[in-house]
Parts: sequence; C-alpha cells; structure tokens
Amino acid sequence: MERNGGEGRFCEDLQALSADCRSDNGEQRERERGDDMARFVGNFEHTIDDKGRLILPSSFRPKLADGAYITPLDHCLAILPTEEFDRMAERLEAQVSAGEVEVNALRHFASQADEVTPDSQGRVRLLPHLRELGGLDRTVIVTGALRRIEIWDIGRWNDLGTAGAEQLANAIEKGHGFGP
Repeated sequence: MERNGGEGRFCEDLQALSADCRSDNGEQRERERGDDMARFVGNFEHTIDDKGRLILPSSFRPKLADGAYITPLDHCLAILPTEEFDRMAERLEAQVSAGEVEVNALRHFASQADEVTPDSQGRVRLLPHLRELGGLDRTVIVTGALRRIEIWDIGRWNDLGTAGAEQLANAIEKGHGFGP
C-alpha cells in the first residue's frame, strides 16, 4: 500500500467527500441533523499509552457511546460518529455507482477504517497502521472539528495554527459562517 503520495491523495479525496456530505441546502441539513447531532469543540493535549490507546476528552465520550470509526484524514486521524461515517460511506458509494469515483477509493476507505467504542475509562485503541498514517507518536492534540474529532501529531498541529487563524479571519471577512 502506498503510504505517501497515494495516501495523501486519498486523504484529500476523503476530506472533499466530508465537505460534500455537508454541502446540501440548509433545510435538508437541519432535517438530517436533528437535535441530537454530535458537535465536537475544543483542543486538548493527550498521550497515547504503551498499548496504543488514547483517552478521549470527557466532553466527547457520551457522543461516541454508540460507537465510532477512526480513519485517516488530511494528515491526521479522524474519529467519526457512526452517523457521520455512514453519511460519508453512502456518498462515496453513490459516487462509485455514478462513475465519478473509482471503486478502489471505496475499498481503501473501508479497509483503513477501524470501528471503536470508548471503554469505561474513555479510551479508544489506535491501531498501529492508523498511528503510522497519522504520523502519531506519544503526545497528540485531540481537537473538535464540529462533526468529527481529529487527532494530530503535536508538531503538525502547531504548524497549522497560524494558517488556520488566517483562514478563519479571511472567512469572517468574506461573511462565511458568521453573521446574520
């Protein structure tokens, strides 16, 4: 399996797929979301233990009680609640059926994911291949990204900080995501 160019392209495609899943009109989005849609916010520094487990922030745990999926995404790992993973999988299946995406993308999406449920202490396992794909060592940043949780190598996360702040400022100036 390719770990560099191929994986990077897959992660870019998966990120675009995630964006496509959120790009429907507001009314449809509101119907699908319902009152109990999980929202993840905040930024936490955590440690992966010697067994490859990560303790999730306490505010994230109840939202994953019914399970979740961990998958590589945009140079990090994403923890997707089941509903979000299903939404992405259904969109990808539709794109494959329509001939917009190769079936190999679907295979890769499914083969790289791991189904998890936090244990009684709020830990989830991060399989070795996922830790490798995410470039994760011991200390990581666990951050909320609204519909998903992202797990970042601390160095990669710090590199994103300035760019993310600038991009948010640009979005605010353009009126995207804020205001009436």
